[in-house]
Amino acid sequence: MKLIISGPPGSGKGTRASRIAQALKIPHISTGDLFRKEIAGGTDLGKMAKEIIDQGKLVPDVITVDMLKKRLQDEDCNKGFILDGFPRTIQQAELLKGITDIDHVINLEISREIIIDRMASRRTCKGCGEIFNVKTMPPKVEGKCDKCSSELIQRNDEKEEVISERLEVYEKMTKPLIQFYSELGLLRAINGSIPVENQEFWNLLKEALKIDF
Repeated sequence: MKLIISGPPGSGKGTRASRIAQALKIPHISTGDLFRKEIAGGTDLGKMAKEIIDQGKLVPDVITVDMLKKRLQDEDCNKGFILDGFPRTIQQAELLKGITDIDHVINLEISREIIIDRMASRRTCKGCGEIFNVKTMPPKVEGKCDKCSSELIQRNDEKEEVISERLEVYEKMTKPLIQFYSELGLLRAINGSIPVENQEFWNLLKEALKIDF
């Protein structure tokens, strides 16, 4: 099954994509992770992307798509995949159509108020990157990571004023994708405020995708 997971910043795309991938036994593919892997591996695509990123510019869509195309040729993608973080624009969606078909687009619907509250409460470990939430999943010791005891910080992009800016960018650039995939008959709306640990989320997902896990 070939899936895309979509939704605004703070809707939990990464966590949900990872869990869905495990349930369906397909790879969870994040374009951000692909960039880091290619750059770390010193590949031609990685070198090209690094040079552009080091100049403070956005990597062109064609390079991102080439990187993704290469990843989708791996054997573990034979039974499908779930894309996280791509596409973000109509142009990227059109380029994606040129390299693969998509079965469903899972769109996480969640209110702006819940997103701001959720993200502003998030804390990240400086050491291992583990994520906590001071309201719903606090650390055992305030300000310290449960796993490695390193300091927990609030990332700059998770402060309320920055979150609002990110949501505005999403509304302008990425939300049109909802209409794009809706017109193609691929959009499957899911309540993004329901925690992934809740069985209700999985029941809604099964119904939307017409499958059982």
